[in-house]
Amino acid sequence: MNRHYVTLSSFCLFIASGCATESTQRYQFMNESVRAESFTQNGQHKQAASLYQTLATSNPEQRNEYNILASESFIQSGDISSAESVIASINTQTLNAEQGNRLNLILIQIDLSQGETEKAFNRLNITQPYQLSPENQIIFYQSLAFAHSLSGQLLQSADARIKLTPLLQFKEQQYENNRVILDTLNLIPPQQLNLQQTTANDTLSGWIVLAKLLKHNNRQQNSMEFQVNLSEWQRLYPNHPADVDFIDAYSKGLTNTFNTPTSLAILLPESGRFKKAAEAIKIGIMEAYHQTPMDKQPSIRFYDSSIENIVNLYHLAISEGAQLVIGPLNKDNIQELALSTNLTTPVLALNHVVNLAKSNLFQFGLSPIDEVKQIVNKAQSDGIEKALILAPETNHGHRMADYLSEYWQQSYNTVLEIQHYNNKANDFSASIKSLLNLDESQYRHRKIQNTLGRNIEFTERRRTDVDAIFLSASAQKARSIYPQLQFHRATQVPVYALPQVYSGDTNPSMDIDLNSIAFCDIPWVFSDSYPGELSKESLRDSWQHLPNKYLRLIALGIDSFQVSSKLEQLSTTPFSGATGSLSIDTENRITRKLVCAKFIKGLAVIQAPTIEDENQQFDMQDLAL
Repeated sequence: MNRHYVTLSSFCLFIASGCATESTQRYQFMNESVRAESFTQNGQHKQAASLYQTLATSNPEQRNEYNILASESFIQSGDISSAESVIASINTQTLNAEQGNRLNLILIQIDLSQGETEKAFNRLNITQPYQLSPENQIIFYQSLAFAHSLSGQLLQSADARIKLTPLLQFKEQQYENNRVILDTLNLIPPQQLNLQQTTANDTLSGWIVLAKLLKHNNRQQNSMEFQVNLSEWQRLYPNHPADVDFIDAYSKGLTNTFNTPTSLAILLPESGRFKKAAEAIKIGIMEAYHQTPMDKQPSIRFYDSSIENIVNLYHLAISEGAQLVIGPLNKDNIQELALSTNLTTPVLALNHVVNLAKSNLFQFGLSPIDEVKQIVNKAQSDGIEKALILAPETNHGHRMADYLSEYWQQSYNTVLEIQHYNNKANDFSASIKSLLNLDESQYRHRKIQNTLGRNIEFTERRRTDVDAIFLSASAQKARSIYPQLQFHRATQVPVYALPQVYSGDTNPSMDIDLNSIAFCDIPWVFSDSYPGELSKESLRDSWQHLPNKYLRLIALGIDSFQVSSKLEQLSTTPFSGATGSLSIDTENRITRKLVCAKFIKGLAVIQAPTIEDENQQFDMQDLAL
């Protein structure tokens, strides 16, 4: 009897233990699911995808659901190949109807990203949008509009967007979608548009008439006539989705002023030579995103620009709701995008291409032109007139020397000489001697000695007509070059360097050899100039694994996110960013005003702005007013 009691008790304990284990597992799954969803909400789609894959492996009963979530997250991150890999592991025969529809939408997005329009249409044709959730209906109509656009079926693309508008939750999203409808209709030849109007439904017909009305007003600029025609249009189409506020903004050409963008697409490479640079920029973007109040955070979706045609990627981002595109980073991609398509949605490119200007294209990068102009202004305000230039014997070094020479001479200053040094060497004496004319001094000594036929006492004499030296060198090279300049009798000659002279991190024991060199750099590298939650020191854990040469790109990422909502304001109100005081010129190029510093006791110490700097800032603000 007792033995039976023990056995029964043991069985009950076993059952209880199993229930407890099952309960714990359920709690862990639920906790991990919430964590994955949090990653998605924060724009960390790859982390979400990885966690969903782990959940799929450890939870066979919900494997399909988690694999679909993982593939959706990979799509949102722009990682098409990983999404395809996850999809390959899904047994489609075991999917329920709702999961099948979601998988179909994922495959449609993959087809479109790869330019497989016919495959995408085949999938779109077998999808019943009324069976989808409202969220997935948005994806369906975005994809349908993009597919028609890729196929050149512009009227059908506009019609798909007309069906999309009422599904969008926020007025800003609806306005942006309506703007794309008009932009799409404006691409259709007038005769073809007139023919289509006769067979169009009331809403589409209203859009066609409005597009022609706005285009006519843009040509004629007759406000009174436009108001009469607009009143007649409103009488004919009283319930049309284009309201008065939208029409007023569009008719004035205010194409990106419908408040802060609520959806950002970020085009960055995840492989190739720009991978590390893109990683640094992404760190900055996400850190700035996380410091934004949740009620003001836009949705973010990353796209891998290294695996897809940049024009197709741009249109895919728009079809998926992007109201502003940040990127691309590669200059070739920027140029291809600008020259190959109509930029219906604004682009904040993360580099600068010379002589490239286009409506809705904003260029923002760490341009060396800004750095050269700043150090030239600094030297000029210090009273320098005659300068020497020392730069590396590389393509980049020659460009920097050309920029320095060009901007220095614009103010009628003099470049006495330019010398280039071997960037792979450690002994720079030959270049320095030529720069300072010490080799000519030695030549004169030998000539006199040969003439007299005897040894004579000799002291090298450097040229005396120089006020300063402009130096283009990395911190590592400058630590060797500057002591050699001093050794060769240039101790009294001020040196003005480009920002690469500073590693970006405090290192007094190494930088003691740079004492008295002046340079101008981004505020973010100086703790006193850019404090707070996004300061370099506050983000140390995020960037300390990166080589120093990528540090400043984190600041570029911070600013690219923060100015995404301020592009219209930069022409009148400079923004105090991590990369400088930012303003915008007439070619939509964002320019930077840097912070100037000098090495003192091995530390980069910020210098007070000169009177000329303050006057320039005042003049710019006066002009803005």
